[in-house]
Amino acid sequence: MKAEADSAMKTIRQRISRAIGAMALAACATGALAEAAYPTRPIRMIVPWPAGGSVDIATRIVTERASAGLGQPIIVENRPGATGNIGAVAAVKSAPDGYTLLVATSAMIINQSLNDSLPYNLAKDFSPVSTLVTSNYVLVVNPSLAGSVQELVSKARAQPGRITYASSGEGTQLHLIGEAFQKQTGVNIVHVPYKGAPPALVDMVGGHIAMMFPGFPVVAPLLKSGQLKALAVVGKHRLPGLPDTPTLAEAGVPGIDSAEWYGVVTPAGTPASVVTRLNDEFVKALRSPDVRQRLTSRGFEPGGSTPGAFAELIQADEKKWPVVVKQAGLHRE
Repeated sequence: MKAEADSAMKTIRQRISRAIGAMALAACATGALAEAAYPTRPIRMIVPWPAGGSVDIATRIVTERASAGLGQPIIVENRPGATGNIGAVAAVKSAPDGYTLLVATSAMIINQSLNDSLPYNLAKDFSPVSTLVTSNYVLVVNPSLAGSVQELVSKARAQPGRITYASSGEGTQLHLIGEAFQKQTGVNIVHVPYKGAPPALVDMVGGHIAMMFPGFPVVAPLLKSGQLKALAVVGKHRLPGLPDTPTLAEAGVPGIDSAEWYGVVTPAGTPASVVTRLNDEFVKALRSPDVRQRLTSRGFEPGGSTPGAFAELIQADEKKWPVVVKQAGLHRE
């Protein structure tokens, strides 16, 4: 009887083992099929900056074409605030399945340089997909304030602590450029942080803020209408859209050269096949002549890279920005 019972138990164990194995194989096959079929539903793209800003403009131009290639809509969701941290945190908490993407910017590396307690790390908690664009900054003022960098500096020196400059938040590149401008010129101007460039520009047009260093794409319409005036380009070269506007160095303020990159990332752990599919479609979109024309006409430099090249860019900025933050006199929290 004992031998018969042992034999029966052995048979049961073998059946259970085979059933578990079959279930595991089925699960693997289902997962593989799901990856192969990706995407089967709309994709969410979190933009951690306000609608109408430079990041939002570039993202919508590129995702329109990438959506067509993927065969599913990419729904842009603006989650502004805390210099990009609110949107980044929402993305890092999402499932790593390719259905939630984030537009990362170099501002997030600056955040890491300023705050030891951020609930995410761009290099460790996200998988790079591709760079999108590079955006250049411009020194703009209310036309009633000054007609040149020299005149602006003279007025600022004559009125220490009276002239205000806006940024899209504490610790953003706009803030760091403003701090560098103060150090290079010896002026005393007052920083006024906003949740993004668009609301700051509204206050500039209204005469509540004197100057700012916004991205050219977002401020271009206001320059064209004459509501604001560009005094200098924050970069090594003049911009095609502002051929008569000097660089800061040409205007007598050397040593300030900054640009911002935007790129697509997805939560770490996203299957490699999904990242590859996303990369293919975003790079195709960025190489499309009409997308490139729409981007360059707004002052963007189109990107498009391998995930590996984007990862190297992030790693390089993780070494660069802590040095810049320290030179600007800002302190870690």
